[in-house]
Amino acid sequence: MNKTFNITADCKPGLHYMVDLHSRLEQIRGYVDRGEYLSINRARQYGKTTTLRALDEYLKDAYYVVGMDFQMQMSDAKFRSENAFSVAFAKAFVRILQNQGEAFPEKMEQELNRLQKATQENREDLELVELFQHLSDICRESDRPLVLIIDEADSAANHQVFLDFLAQLRGYYIDRDRSATFRSVILAGVYDIRNLKRKFRSDEDHRRNSPWNIAVEFKVDMSFSADEIAGMLEEYEKDHATGMDPAEMARLIYEHTSGYPFLVSKLCKLMDEEVVGSERFPGVEDAWTCAGFLEAERMLLGEKNTLFESMVNKLYDFPELKDVVYSILFMGKESPYNALNEAIGTAEMFGFVKNINGVVAIANRIFEMVFYNLFLTSAENQNTDI
Repeated sequence: MNKTFNITADCKPGLHYMVDLHSRLEQIRGYVDRGEYLSINRARQYGKTTTLRALDEYLKDAYYVVGMDFQMQMSDAKFRSENAFSVAFAKAFVRILQNQGEAFPEKMEQELNRLQKATQENREDLELVELFQHLSDICRESDRPLVLIIDEADSAANHQVFLDFLAQLRGYYIDRDRSATFRSVILAGVYDIRNLKRKFRSDEDHRRNSPWNIAVEFKVDMSFSADEIAGMLEEYEKDHATGMDPAEMARLIYEHTSGYPFLVSKLCKLMDEEVVGSERFPGVEDAWTCAGFLEAERMLLGEKNTLFESMVNKLYDFPELKDVVYSILFMGKESPYNALNEAIGTAEMFGFVKNINGVVAIANRIFEMVFYNLFLTSAENQNTDI
């Protein structure tokens, strides 16, 4: 089967052209080896799930990794009570470990069986305190440290039981010298679990203070560098012999995308599947050129895709974002970067802006054009001048 450029779900090395993830996996492993808990929050379609699934495999030589996806394994009904959540989490936890096909130590196996039994007999008694006692027993009897990875963790953040779950993780982390617990816990999503007030628009203070203040700052750059893009294109060039200079094409792609993973893959996919074969670009040697790239970019800007739709929705959900973006694009306002400014922090969290030498800037040239076109269209529809 021929490889393709992927823009949906996670990338599979045998199916898709990918950048080499080894460097960022090695950096994330450093956090795990140090026993740190962390939150990986990046914008939509930024490669989080692909990275986490690769990390799952990368760690298995030294750890038992329990990788969950809360959107897939924990439906909304599972958060209606402590008991419902605890039973669902325990079932998923045991199933994930058992499906790894490992030969666990006898005492660890016994503890896993005890947890599984607790979800079947007198299951109404299993709540968070009891759940974490079982998890601690499993960690104590394990011959390897356990790592818990939860993708889409922020999808659960408006449920009180999830905050109580985080409080238990925090409590065992603080008490880890006396009670066995996970070596590391990684929570991933768009919203930073450490600062839930950016997700909640209500005045409920008890929901604005996250117990996830034990998490260290995650400093791994998950955007693609020009060199990483070039490595991916070198593999493509070996398969298709387009005649392009992978390094030069990678530089062009990076200049317009700043390495935003979805944009990189989407532009490559357009050149590979839609630009090539068109009237102006009949062959691969025509498509993989500067002109072919600009045609792919024109196609991208003219289409309706999930990333652009999400960006527009965020502007309406968070009106302060409009002010930030508008002031940069149309007022020539040079705003100093301030991480404590909530509007700037929210815009950065969603991937709209970045910090360039202490100044807030739109994250990449494509986003500049998307926002510019959006504001111009809105102004025309309202018969107002910008």
